[in-house]
Amino acid sequence: MEPRIVIALGGNALGKTPEEQKARIDEVSGALVGLIEKGYEIIVTHGNGPQVGMIRLAFGAGATADPHVPSMPLAECTAMSEGYIGYHLQTGILRELRRRGMPWEVATLVTQVEVDPADRAFREPTKPIGAFYTADEVELLREKEPDAVFAADAGRGYRRMVASPKPKHIVEIRSIKNLLDNEFVVIACGGGGIPVVRRSEGDYIGVEAVIDKDLAAEKLAEEVGADHLFILTAVERVALHFGTPEQKELSAMTVTEAEQYCREGHFAPGSMLPKVQAAMAFARSAPGRRAVICSLEKAPLAIDGRSGTVVVGDAVPTMADRDARSYSEK
Repeated sequence: MEPRIVIALGGNALGKTPEEQKARIDEVSGALVGLIEKGYEIIVTHGNGPQVGMIRLAFGAGATADPHVPSMPLAECTAMSEGYIGYHLQTGILRELRRRGMPWEVATLVTQVEVDPADRAFREPTKPIGAFYTADEVELLREKEPDAVFAADAGRGYRRMVASPKPKHIVEIRSIKNLLDNEFVVIACGGGGIPVVRRSEGDYIGVEAVIDKDLAAEKLAEEVGADHLFILTAVERVALHFGTPEQKELSAMTVTEAEQYCREGHFAPGSMLPKVQAAMAFARSAPGRRAVICSLEKAPLAIDGRSGTVVVGDAVPTMADRDARSYSEK
């Protein structure tokens, strides 16, 4: 069986409009299909922060202007974003596969992810979604929605905050595995998946929350038995003292080293921190598993240890991990 890679794409990297998104996906499809050419089986997941926020905002504005337009719960907004982002991804990837004469098929699976209803995240909403607002715009929004929570995000303005519970289980995991076993590129857990809780009757119901895309990707990677987790972002490598004259890029780190860097505050919450946390969780989930944080454009190079930051368990590094370290020193 081919080694499996779960690839997590950032929602911001996909653009703000359907036209931008299709253009970005056309640019990245070559890198994704390039991994299949190298002999890997890929599962793609993606963020949806800007997209789900715009969907929710559009329905809210529509409901205010026209009583025939319903407001839309966040779970349904997530499902909509999974559908249209997945549609663009599967179209772009399939086009690239056919261009290269490869027989794989592509399918998007609208995915539910079980969460714990007692998760403290429901009491402390911290996950940013949607557009950035100025302080004046936030005041106007609070007049209309007094219960809404807003917070500053990455120095670029304010964003709406919602609960972000931890993922427990991928509900459609058997369907995902079945597609993988039949030569499908699977797009699943978009936007972290639709957060649901299990009821006493045994079925599921959606909740008002957003699951972190990187943590959901890690849970997906564990449950499909992936060998690698690739978290693709805007930078080539994880860095210490990011954005300062002392910035130092890392080609590899163990889980213990990563934990120390997290304690020292090197990684911004809502940005690099959840990526590193997801990478640590996957690296320690089973012997030999590796997580890579890298830029999308250089993902094929990262497979060979020539780009990205490799996160490994605390056992003796594999040859590939030693190669990654030695390459960075050249």
